Amino acid sequence: MREYYNKAVINQSSSSAGYFVGFIGAAVYFIQHAVGFWAGVLGFLKACVWPAFVVYYILEYLKL
Repeated sequence: MREYYNKAVINQSSSSAGYFVGFIGAAVYFIQHAVGFWAGVLGFLKACVWPAFVVYYILEYLKL
């Protein structure tokens, strides 16, 4: 009887590293401009979703 094994292929590209660097940069930017603790927490949450801001402003600029 043959035994079959599931092989998971992990394909990570440099885009995940670029996203991480962008996240760190956004977190530093938003937290630097925070006035208090809760504004810093909000800045961290904004850093988590910064690609959504980028896409929104690009689409707004292109008037799509």
